[in-house]
Amino acid sequence: MFKKSDLARGFLNLVTITVLSITAVAAWAQAKGGDNLYQPQVGQSGKDVVWVPTGDELVTKMLQTAKVTKEDLVYDLGAGDGKIAIAAAREFGARAVGIEYNPDMAALAQRNAERAGVADRVRIIRGDIFKEDFSKATVITMYLLPDLNLRLRPTLLKLKPGTRLATNSFTMGDWEPDQVISTSGNTGYYWVVPAQVEGRWNLNGMDGNASVRLDLQQRYQRVGGTITVGTSAPQTILGPELEGDQLRFRFIDGSNNLVNVRATIRGNAIDGEIVGTYSNNKFSGKRS
Repeated sequence: MFKKSDLARGFLNLVTITVLSITAVAAWAQAKGGDNLYQPQVGQSGKDVVWVPTGDELVTKMLQTAKVTKEDLVYDLGAGDGKIAIAAAREFGARAVGIEYNPDMAALAQRNAERAGVADRVRIIRGDIFKEDFSKATVITMYLLPDLNLRLRPTLLKLKPGTRLATNSFTMGDWEPDQVISTSGNTGYYWVVPAQVEGRWNLNGMDGNASVRLDLQQRYQRVGGTITVGTSAPQTILGPELEGDQLRFRFIDGSNNLVNVRATIRGNAIDGEIVGTYSNNKFSGKRS
């Protein structure tokens, strides 16, 4: 015959075992990328994609390559369980927004942000990456299939020049990356959105010359062209580089000196300076 004390002890033991079991299951689920409310499966189908989480090493390397800081607003397109947005906030102090189409996954990602203690800096939107506005992003991360990258490419190229992009595994077609991100198990790619610089630029104040014409051709961040100083013949610019809205190139002036030019593009306006040992004068201009 059981005593009441034995029954009480048995009940307490049962409660303890149950609590420990629930805790263990929750911990296991969280370690697998889910929780006791929703447990995603690697490879599960989504809108135009399957879910495969980005490895921790590549997540960190992507954000490092993009030079993410607390000043940045990071958007992760196809946020999944939120790990990239959470890492941007927790490891780099950034504000982050994840866009995720699956409502259960989006809710899980927001719970993960709360568990990580960064819910004040991470917001998960349940939405479509082709409909949501991410134009205020300073950094964008993605792990999408190649055809989705290509569909997004026109939108990405219209973002503010200097916006940084990092992807897992897949490129942007013929838009060459600025950098390949290599880790022990994965590869990523990095771009800086270039300003649109193609056209004819009429410059004033360059090294005392009243008339300077700069003709540029462009393919994404790759730039070439000629410069015409006064009545001299056009000459090919040397070593042109375009990073965001920053344009650099060199040319040979009338005294056979190598001139280094650094300029900032703002829409149809250009402001710059000639940088050298003998001069450092500023100039400005407009695209005609």
